[in-house]
Amino acid sequence: MKKRNFTKKEKERIRLYIEAGLAVFLVAALAFAGGADAFTEREEAQGNAVSESGIEGSEGEDSGSGKIAADDERAESEESSVSAENEGQYPIMGDSDITVQEMVDYFNDSGETYPSEELSEGGADSIETFCQIYYDEASAEGVRPEVAFAQTMKETGFLQYGGDASIEQFNFAGLGTTGGGVPGNSYPDVRTGVRAQIQHLKAYATTDALEQECVDDRYEYVKKGAAPYVEWLGQQENPEGVGWATGENYGYDIVEMIQDMQEE
Repeated sequence: MKKRNFTKKEKERIRLYIEAGLAVFLVAALAFAGGADAFTEREEAQGNAVSESGIEGSEGEDSGSGKIAADDERAESEESSVSAENEGQYPIMGDSDITVQEMVDYFNDSGETYPSEELSEGGADSIETFCQIYYDEASAEGVRPEVAFAQTMKETGFLQYGGDASIEQFNFAGLGTTGGGVPGNSYPDVRTGVRAQIQHLKAYATTDALEQECVDDRYEYVKKGAAPYVEWLGQQENPEGVGWATGENYGYDIVEMIQDMQEE
């Protein structure tokens, strides 16, 4: 085969084609390399963003925990303030250290005679039986026995009566009496009358439901939980202006009687 000899012009054209091809190849290579670097940088940027986001999330959780802790401290502080504000007041509800005998002694020390003839018809022929009924009925509802008993001694003048209600009604705390000779509620026996009084006390003291069947005809009219302390049973001393009686220092008088009873 005869070898062809390229002319000078043809050689120049071939060189230009080769150089152009190399130039295209170089541009393509550079473009590919640049794209790879950009992809890497983009991945790194995304990784950093995720990492930073994770850190912020962690800080956010810590911040949330801090907020919860602050809220808890605030709640405890408010609770302490409420407790401090009511410190020294006598709760109607709760456990009691008073005994039946101390209640009996307190009545006997008053110098008054127990009306056994009248109250025996209602199932309480002695002061011991009477006090035991108070203790049992109050304990059943979570009311402190001494609160109800002292209230009865105040309302009835140590069971001597003399007000609008009479002893035969077995109404020991003036339930339903509104003055002007209105006698108030009557009950079939001593225990029912005592139970009604204690249920009425519980209505003032707490929003908790009764444990026994309701015998207090006026239970539904009480603003539940409006007087958790004995001192608040008097309307004049109650923060909401509601309470058992309108007389000044009504609840404070009962607390003084309880304190005397506890000294027996």
